Amino acid sequence: MPLIASPFLLALILSLDMMKGPAEVAHGPMFLGLTMNILLYGIMITQIYLYMTTYKRDPLFIKLYVAALMLADTLNTGFMVAYLYESLIIHFDDLAYLARANWVFATDPAMTGIIGSGVQLFYAWRIHTLTGNLWIVGLICTCALTNAFGGLASAAAIAFVPQFSHFQEFQVPVICWLMSAAVGDVIITATLVRFFRNHRSGCSSTDTRVDHIIRLTIQTGMITSMCSVIDLGLFLGDSSGMHLLFNLPLAKLYSNSLMSSLNARGGWRRSEPDDSGEIKTVPLHLSVNVPDINTSPAGTYDLPTLAMTQQTESRVTTTVNSVSQKSYIDSPV
Repeated sequence: MPLIASPFLLALILSLDMMKGPAEVAHGPMFLGLTMNILLYGIMITQIYLYMTTYKRDPLFIKLYVAALMLADTLNTGFMVAYLYESLIIHFDDLAYLARANWVFATDPAMTGIIGSGVQLFYAWRIHTLTGNLWIVGLICTCALTNAFGGLASAAAIAFVPQFSHFQEFQVPVICWLMSAAVGDVIITATLVRFFRNHRSGCSSTDTRVDHIIRLTIQTGMITSMCSVIDLGLFLGDSSGMHLLFNLPLAKLYSNSLMSSLNARGGWRRSEPDDSGEIKTVPLHLSVNVPDINTSPAGTYDLPTLAMTQQTESRVTTTVNSVSQKSYIDSPV
């Protein structure tokens, strides 16, 4: 009986797949992917609010970068909402329109490549700041630029092959785009995990924080790399638009992974304001100027003063060391 039922079940599945409506082939997965995109966009708004209200002392270029990332995410979601509305509402019964992509849809691979590349370049800057390894930084930058150019090339190819069922004809730019994104994510994750493992302090509270950052780094890197690989596999192995289910949320996964690493310096909880009402946080780069206590205005110290000065120096040195250790933990990685 199973031998008879299996071919019958396979034939039934194939017949159901052939009976799909014109909007189910590409616009069905696209709609589900856009739903995930909008959900992640809402999470992105929350993370932006937490960042802007908590890390007010971050450098200006970091804040400008976050604002540009938010703008790119907004454009990405807006373009895809406009495309689906135009396809499913305005051209509801236009079968020829549903079978073809236009320039509005082409903005998705372009924006995804740009956002993913921007996130990887930011991680490359942080890895250069933390490790100074130019070889790894150069490799990450190469993957990031290939990610961007691959996304732009895929968007340009849609103008020449607009039919959804023929998208597999331009495999080369898509492979370069998604594979470089996955490889770059793996390199970033492995480098950061190795760095933090090598900088354990031996203090239980600090090591617990380090373990939390390591888990977060692995999770975010694994999500983006796996989503890119699944997207590429479905694109190469399925002629339908099922790969769009994983492609549309990809840009938001990159931006959310970056914002979660920035906000991980203080966790999801809000920092308590001080008496002045300003929230105090640890900046990206810490520098403590310790005065030279080897000399005094009078040129000499009496014994009580010297003993007190040595105790003060010891406390300041301990504080500086603890703050320096904390600066590794609170860096946005």
